[in-house]
Amino acid sequence: MSDNQATLTIDGKTIDLPVKSGTIGPDVLDIRKLYGQSGKFTYDPGFTSTASCDSAITYIDGDEGVLLHRGYPIGQLAEHSSFMEVSYLLLNGELPNQDELANFSRTITRHTMVHEQLTKFYSGFRRDAHPMAVMCGVVGALSAFYHDSTDIADPQNRTISSHRLIAKIPTIAAMAYKYSVGQPFLYPRNDLSYTGNFLRMTFGVPAEEYEVIPEVERAMDRIFILHADHEQNASTSTVRLAGSSGANPFACIAAGIACLWGPAHGGANEAALNMLREIGTPDKIPHYIERAKDKNDPFRLMGFGHRVYKNYDPRATVMQKTVREVFDALKVNDPLFETALRLEEIALNDPYFVEKKLFPNVDFYSGIILSAIGFPTTMFTVLFALARTVGWVAQWNEMISDPGQKIGRPRQLYTGPTQRDYVPINQR
Repeated sequence: MSDNQATLTIDGKTIDLPVKSGTIGPDVLDIRKLYGQSGKFTYDPGFTSTASCDSAITYIDGDEGVLLHRGYPIGQLAEHSSFMEVSYLLLNGELPNQDELANFSRTITRHTMVHEQLTKFYSGFRRDAHPMAVMCGVVGALSAFYHDSTDIADPQNRTISSHRLIAKIPTIAAMAYKYSVGQPFLYPRNDLSYTGNFLRMTFGVPAEEYEVIPEVERAMDRIFILHADHEQNASTSTVRLAGSSGANPFACIAAGIACLWGPAHGGANEAALNMLREIGTPDKIPHYIERAKDKNDPFRLMGFGHRVYKNYDPRATVMQKTVREVFDALKVNDPLFETALRLEEIALNDPYFVEKKLFPNVDFYSGIILSAIGFPTTMFTVLFALARTVGWVAQWNEMISDPGQKIGRPRQLYTGPTQRDYVPINQR
């Protein structure tokens, strides 16, 4: 990371600020000493122009539609890799060899069971509780069961906690689904893959053997890969902020799940699917296109555009291909997919959407795939959280390992009353 200098003039005073350069991406101004030298803070709502950390995990170039994990393009990873391999990559920085991948997968598999007392937590929730509410509570409760690995200053303890979280989240997520539909929990099986095991725990029943369909397993694995990490997004920043206080890793991941629950973040694929259902058939698309252009109409095209990507979301290309593979394997003839394809075609050729760079994102297709597999919309964000846990854990580990890490403490522009004296209630 090379340093140059930038000169800033404030109230006639010249201040030199270091300019830091990463391996790729825009340079950043190091403003840590700005307040001390000028008495002023910066103002950046949403932190959209502020780098909160340096990281070697994920890189995004939204203008060019680039997403790299440790330097590897997301399209290559989704096409050729597995979620376990990508998890190892995010955690360790390099792709594993065969022995490393086998050992890592074996370790994760051996951690998939949860403490039997943890299963009793579920009965405290209403049957109609949203699965994300259940996830927040149960994941946070893990810290009550694993006191032995909450010393975050110990690298070995951090590794153990990381493996436990990655391994147990699918079990916890499947149990949340089972509880909501009134079916018995299924324990994990060590002879299945990470994704195959999750599908069986979710859709299997004790009365018969569950057959893992390879195309569905591969589709879910791709969805997990595509959602594994996405740089310093809202939930990842939440995990880092919580972790900066020294909170245990289970509490930090529960905080990330709570943030992800928001419809502007993890709930986008559910919103996109609901939009397609509202549109219904391809012949109604022109009407909804005109509604989307009308600023006075509350209707919006969900699954189009992205806070970061100002080009085609590289994850959407993989999802479009995966939809067809799943539909063919399951013999699904869903008119929603034809509506989605037609909507994409019209939007990509409409000057209004082209000018505003409203291209389909990963959420546009993932909701259709998950619905075809059999997941209710309430589980969509849970699946997002399952996949993103590995990214959260990798980011948390990176932050804790940084010797320059400090507790997060954003500043503010205060707009309230100036100092005033208390007035007794009988004089107001």
